[in-house]
Amino acid sequence: MASRRKKPARPRRAVVLLSGGLDSSTVLAVARRDGYEAHCLSVDYGQRHKGELAAARRVARALGAASHRSARVTLSLFGGSALTDPRIAVPKGRSEARMGADIPVTYVPARNTVLLSVALAWAEVLGADDLFLGVNAVDYSGYPDCRPEFLAAFERTARLGTKAGSEGRGFRIRAPLLAMTKAGIVRLALALGLDPGLTISCYDPGGKGQACGTCDACLLRAKGFAEAAASDPKQSRI
Repeated sequence: MASRRKKPARPRRAVVLLSGGLDSSTVLAVARRDGYEAHCLSVDYGQRHKGELAAARRVARALGAASHRSARVTLSLFGGSALTDPRIAVPKGRSEARMGADIPVTYVPARNTVLLSVALAWAEVLGADDLFLGVNAVDYSGYPDCRPEFLAAFERTARLGTKAGSEGRGFRIRAPLLAMTKAGIVRLALALGLDPGLTISCYDPGGKGQACGTCDACLLRAKGFAEAAASDPKQSRI
């Protein structure tokens, strides 16, 4: 009797929220290092800095994502953030202490709740158990939807509110940068072969995608590269 051939094991699939910034791009590199078939999701939520969507496409190609999709959820309909409402100025030249003193005007109401929900929908269709995103300690000092407590609560919600969860298949929220500094993220990105010149972190870039150099995101990125003793191309090839 001929022996039965074993079916090849299904690859571990993950949905990676990819904004095109340094953090989410590093998370994609981590997922690829760990053997995941990475399906990247970018979200056009009405953000002013559309250049990040083009950056996400570049990074997904460079890091060998299995697929990359962009979803449109128009949070700019509601405004309430400097990232979605051009009438609200993006803060510039702030100290790190000032950045962490309160919830900044660059907070987009419910953004991570919405993005994770869209990623969850795709994960359920793909049969992916893991959702990756690039939140970290520097962010959750000011953004409530980057806190570990929020991620744990969403993970429970994902299990309770999905067909897959009701059938016993759980979902895991992966935030590998959660406890890392920007310098640590820079070192990890470079160690994993990510070209930071493909990414854009700026909240208020110029018409050609060049970083402003003075918004919170630019200042924190510059500090991270300086502390990691690494050179940042600052999107010079965009």
